[in-house]
Amino acid sequence: MNVSRIAVAGGLALSSVALLSGTAFAHVSVQPQGEAAKGGYATVNVKVPNERDNASTVKVEVNFPVDHPLASVMPQPVPGWKAVVTKSELAKPLELHGKKITQAVTKVTWTSDGAKIGAGQFQQFPLSLGQLPEDTDQLVLKAVQTYDNNEVVRWIEESKEGAAEPQNPAPVLKLSAATGDHHGGGAAADDKADDKAGHDDKAAHAEAADSTDTPARVLGVVGILIGVAGVAFGVLAGRRRSA
Repeated sequence: MNVSRIAVAGGLALSSVALLSGTAFAHVSVQPQGEAAKGGYATVNVKVPNERDNASTVKVEVNFPVDHPLASVMPQPVPGWKAVVTKSELAKPLELHGKKITQAVTKVTWTSDGAKIGAGQFQQFPLSLGQLPEDTDQLVLKAVQTYDNNEVVRWIEESKEGAAEPQNPAPVLKLSAATGDHHGGGAAADDKADDKAGHDDKAAHAEAADSTDTPARVLGVVGILIGVAGVAFGVLAGRRRSA
């Protein structure tokens, strides 16, 4: 196999990896900032990537399950976006901190107020949630994404265990075991998160150093080999002249 064929094969392999990576990370998802514990409160990010090269995202809707209602859902202001919280009457009132709650948040809608999510970009929409339910391991937050060309993508398909991932999977918030203070973690969890962040940062620096050192070491070895070859060639040339 000549050099050109190797280059073509390498290019195809890299293109395949890029396509697969883009597909895997192009879904709307929800990611907790810390721990989302049953019975507690949590701050999460709704991560919305733009999948189109010829259109921008101008509207995002996130729907909350009515079978596991949340009494409190508060969006953090995002520059260039207007957030609207929709509440609905509950068939069965909730008891929260000794108070009876008759309404729950069923949807949060972000609409462009000057900002857009362009091609090759993503936007995070922070939410404060609580009180999280104690009778389920996850919350399915179905989302709807609207583009400025009026295309609508519905991220509402629920994944099933043992089955392939659906084309438009719904975002899922995993819930961990309940904590004693019902605040989704507390100071101890924050300390652990800080320690983990510090450890990950050190590991990232070490990995970066290794990745930087590796090419340098390879080049150094190549340089040494070239030098040795040059010396050997010089010695052989000298012997031939002597002969």
